[in-house]
Amino acid sequence: MSSGSGKPTCADTRKICVVTGSRADYGLLSWLLHELRRRDEFQLQLVATGMHLSLQFGATVEQIERDGFAVDARVEMLLASDSAAAISKSVALGIAGFADTLDRLRPDLLLVLGDRFEIFAAVQAAMFASIPIAHIHGGELTEGAVDDAIRHAISKMAHLHFVAAEPYRRRVIQLGEQPECVFNVGALGVEAIRRSSLLSRDELSRSIGFDLAPPYLLVTYHPETLGSLAPETAAKELLNALDAFPGHRIVFTGVNADAGGQSIDGLIRGYVARNQGRAALWQSLGQQRYLSAVSHAEAVVGNSSSGLIEVPALAVPTVNIGTRQGGRVRASTVIDVMDSRSAIIGGIHRALSAEFRQACREAVIPFDGGDTAARIADVLAATDFQPLVRKCFFDLGHHDGVL
Repeated sequence: MSSGSGKPTCADTRKICVVTGSRADYGLLSWLLHELRRRDEFQLQLVATGMHLSLQFGATVEQIERDGFAVDARVEMLLASDSAAAISKSVALGIAGFADTLDRLRPDLLLVLGDRFEIFAAVQAAMFASIPIAHIHGGELTEGAVDDAIRHAISKMAHLHFVAAEPYRRRVIQLGEQPECVFNVGALGVEAIRRSSLLSRDELSRSIGFDLAPPYLLVTYHPETLGSLAPETAAKELLNALDAFPGHRIVFTGVNADAGGQSIDGLIRGYVARNQGRAALWQSLGQQRYLSAVSHAEAVVGNSSSGLIEVPALAVPTVNIGTRQGGRVRASTVIDVMDSRSAIIGGIHRALSAEFRQACREAVIPFDGGDTAARIADVLAATDFQPLVRKCFFDLGHHDGVL
């Protein structure tokens, strides 16, 4: 019998079940998946869900398989609508689907990354099944998105925590997690940049079939689910701002399956249709092409976490719009602006200035943990999972000086 690990199961190997729900988290997890698969002490199980299984979002489960990973299970959970009610129903479907999947796979540990509702569903099913959970990228803040509450809830259900920076480690402990179970390992995305072979501008242009002759802006924008403006109103402010840079080509990446995402997607598609030859949209570039696109861009504009984590490591300016990423640690390469046309235009002008671009090349990157994937795998290899299931709350009042 074999699985996503590509190797036969043995009595002394432990089954690590990794859940991925989108192109974004798969790109971050890819080097860790390779690391887990190559180690004899682990049997990798891989479950795809969410946007991976949707044609609307590029059916990116096919990319996982092209990369040589076997997908042990597919959990369908997305509904056609992206209303708040539909998202809630999707979570319910996901819990039911993951309950069956985890009962069949019987992993020794569930490993998840991030804060999306698909992952929230998987973790709840694992919690009720008494399966230990390891969580990557906990302790962060995104004050303009419902993901913030989801992330903290996942941390409370998890048993091992792999965070990207020291402030995040302290915050997870503040949530009551045992300090010896919280590890600051840096960001997988920063490690991926160091280990990836990026495409030249010409290679990337040929790969996507769009001329990326300079200059161009890379735009990655998602709904601000707790924002004061309606998602489509905020998106119109961004698109109107981009009109102020007619000499720049615009490369859009796909919108997440969040509440309000479909309206933003429609607006972007309309913008591309009106600006043929100048603007283009790719639902999923994949990690190599996305990082390559970042590396050649004049600036990255939008509200994605990648603008705060991976983009600074490539010394490219980020214009971060609105409060979706409010509270995250950020490098000096990030320009925060409100979601208004004038503010966005001002932020882009600043990002394009020679002075700011030089400052980006000299900036300190806060999330470089070295060999992050290997560090995570080392902790897993050294940990007895089963005793983790019974958690004790770490009360700061009884442990002065810990933080």
